[in-house]
Order: sequence, then structure tokens, then C-alpha cells
Amino acid sequence: MIKIVIIEDEIPARKKLKRFIDGLNLDTEIIAELDTVQSAITFLKAHQPDLIFSDIELLDGNAFEIYNEVPVSCPIIFTTAYDQFWMDAFDSNGIAYLLKPFSKEHFRKAWDKYLLLTKSRPKEQTSLDDLAELIRQNLSGEPYKKRFSISSIQGIYFLETVNIAFFEAEEGTVFAHDKTGKRHLLSVSTLKELESQLKPKDFFRINRSEIVQKICIESIQRYNKNILAVKVTGHKIYLKTSQNTTAAFREWVEQ
Repeated sequence: MIKIVIIEDEIPARKKLKRFIDGLNLDTEIIAELDTVQSAITFLKAHQPDLIFSDIELLDGNAFEIYNEVPVSCPIIFTTAYDQFWMDAFDSNGIAYLLKPFSKEHFRKAWDKYLLLTKSRPKEQTSLDDLAELIRQNLSGEPYKKRFSISSIQGIYFLETVNIAFFEAEEGTVFAHDKTGKRHLLSVSTLKELESQLKPKDFFRINRSEIVQKICIESIQRYNKNILAVKVTGHKIYLKTSQNTTAAFREWVEQ
């Protein structure tokens, strides 16, 4: 049973969320529908759900007041008509940011991110703050990342950098794709942030949304005059260089 809390002061928006949740046909329960900062604080002090859908601008204030007041250990999917709170959302257990009016497709993508975080549930859940601290301890003193700590509400596991074929950015989320074809949700939110943690001689950003590891490149084909198609270990799809990176990529891959 996935216990869900909806924090939303607009009735049509609550109805839409409930309809989309019901449409998943999964074992879910909406345990509370709240429309104010104060009611949410009161409820969350006594209950810990598995997932929160949260608007940001509420009747009596800003929703981030809630998460500053109450230690929430579950993921939050933010739903709002304002895009200026994007970075604050990901600093507050946010895993997705749905701009109103959002479609069922975007809702489903956000839900899939939640499922990616909850593949298995341990007996004892660890807060995201605790996991973040473990990550910092694990990486202290390392000039480049030798492994990534993949954190979720269930626990923490490690992905060795050498086993990552490529990184992919998608709608404010960064994934690591390993050599077996699996993808893992990272704690970073941009490729720019990630680039500084990787060895330049081993990793190259081939376009706006993908960084590839050299040892995982199996073959390179010409896609068109100025773009190359790159085949990496464990993946059937070809990654493509951008026109602006093709020349530099050719030089880098032969070093």
C-alpha cells in the first residue's frame, strides 16, 4: 500500500490528481487532502506518508514552510503554476516538478521517478537527509568520483563509476546508465554539476543531455555530415554527438 498525501488548495487540481492516481490501478491510498501550511504541518508531525503531492503557493503561505518545520523523509512531487521555485523544490526532497496545467503523460513520468526510488522497501527507512550526509562522507577527499551513492527512502547502494556507460539528463533529473542497461537516479540535478566530478580524459559530454564514458564506447558510425552515432556497452540505442561537439569528440576519443 502506497500512502499518499495531497497538499493542494485548489479543488479542481486535487480532483485531477486523484483521478490520475486512481488511473494507475495500483495499491494506493490517499490518507490526507490538505489545503494550508498549518494543517500540513500538524498532519505530517503525526504521520509519515510514502509520497507527497504538494502545491507550493497555499492559502496561508508557501509550502516550503512545511518542510522547514517538519522532517519529511518521503519523496515529494511538486505541482505548481510557478516555475521560479524549481531549485527550492529539489532541495526539499523533491523528485519531480509538475507545472500546471500538467498532462497525464507528465504525471506518469513523475510517478515513474517515484517507482524508480522505491524498487524495494526495507524494514527501516532512512531519511534523505541522512543519506545525503552518507554521500558527503563517502566522497570526502576524492578529486573525482570513483563511485556514486544512489540514495532513496529505502536505503543506499553504490554504483562504481567504471561501470557507468553514460549519464543522461531528463527534465531536471540526471540518470546514470550502467553497462547492463539499467539506469539509476542520481542526486545531482544538472550535467554541469556532474561534469566537475568526472575525469575529463574518461568522460565527454557529447550533447546537451548526455555524457559518455570512453571505455564503454564500442563503435562509432557516421549519422550525417556533422553528427556521429555512438554505440555504448549494454545499450541498443545509439547516442548522437551534437554538431558543436563532433570535432572535439573525435579528438578526445583517440587520446
